[in-house]
Amino acid sequence: MEQEAQGNPAMNKVLLILSCILLSIGNCGGPLIMRLYFIHGGKRVWFSSWLETGGWPIILFPLIITYLNRRAKQGTSTKPFFMKRPLFIASAVIGILTGLDDYLYAYGVARLPVSTSSLIIASQLAFTAAFAFLLVKQKFTSYSINAVVLLTIGAGVLALHTSNDRPSGESSKEYFAGFFMTLGASALYGFVLPLVELTYKKAKQAITYSLVMEIQMVMSLFATLFCTIGMLINKDFQAIPREARAFELGETKYYVVVVWSAIIWQCFFMGAVGIIFCASSLLSGIVIAVLLPVTEILAVIFFRENFQAEKGVALALSLWGFVSYFYGEIKDGRKKKQTLVDTQVPQDIPSHDNKTSCIS
Repeated sequence: MEQEAQGNPAMNKVLLILSCILLSIGNCGGPLIMRLYFIHGGKRVWFSSWLETGGWPIILFPLIITYLNRRAKQGTSTKPFFMKRPLFIASAVIGILTGLDDYLYAYGVARLPVSTSSLIIASQLAFTAAFAFLLVKQKFTSYSINAVVLLTIGAGVLALHTSNDRPSGESSKEYFAGFFMTLGASALYGFVLPLVELTYKKAKQAITYSLVMEIQMVMSLFATLFCTIGMLINKDFQAIPREARAFELGETKYYVVVVWSAIIWQCFFMGAVGIIFCASSLLSGIVIAVLLPVTEILAVIFFRENFQAEKGVALALSLWGFVSYFYGEIKDGRKKKQTLVDTQVPQDIPSHDNKTSCIS
């Protein structure tokens, strides 16, 4: 599949759609299930951050399937992994940064409502756009600039109601600590996305979708190791059984929440790197931002958070920005296709001299 995707636009679109679906599941479901953990008695920030990448063994299943498929076609000499040492080192470094980002984000979600933490994360788009311009020389069109502006304004509109969202019993110090931790997570992941794209471009080997999955697995592994060190220092492993027994929804549901949290967050990361592979880090940031109002609505449904008029306006602005970006992409694609056709047409029409020589 991954080899076909590189030379087949239709297959590339299929992978892009699949990546968008995975990112949608992770981006909307991840914050909700993490907040569910904290609302009903969960208190372990390091453990919660560990769950964001702790589901990395799931990636082994599609990797095994693609390996067996390659082996059936190429024989027993087929290598199980494509990744070379420089790419492994780069992925490990990005993984450690991701682990730090996981902690910052989990700290914020533990102290902020989903609606507030989500709107702060929307600022990630501005960071992604800036770092994409600096790291990978991302080219901006009027449509992509319009999308970034609209989505950023949407986040700003949502910020108008944050003062009413402070959880009961939480001090101003804890609230603002969560606020700035989440903002730090937004900035850091806005840097990570273009850094992943830069890694793809600087890799001295062909980037296939199987290699993308290997990169994500290594990133998640090192992020998990980073959070594991934090859990050991904080003695989270010893506290998990006690926390499960005291969980308000019951011990069994505690472990259900934990398992599904790991699965859903892995969908987020696989979707993000998949979109970078098929398109760009900027598009990955735009999809994350456009899903913000959806997360807001789901928070209203499941956690009974208030839905002010500002959220409706933000939803409209986000959809407008999303449509603007893709309209620009479609228009640019048609323009490139027409240019290609125009350059090929003269080569296909025989010249007057050729006609004369054929007649003679």
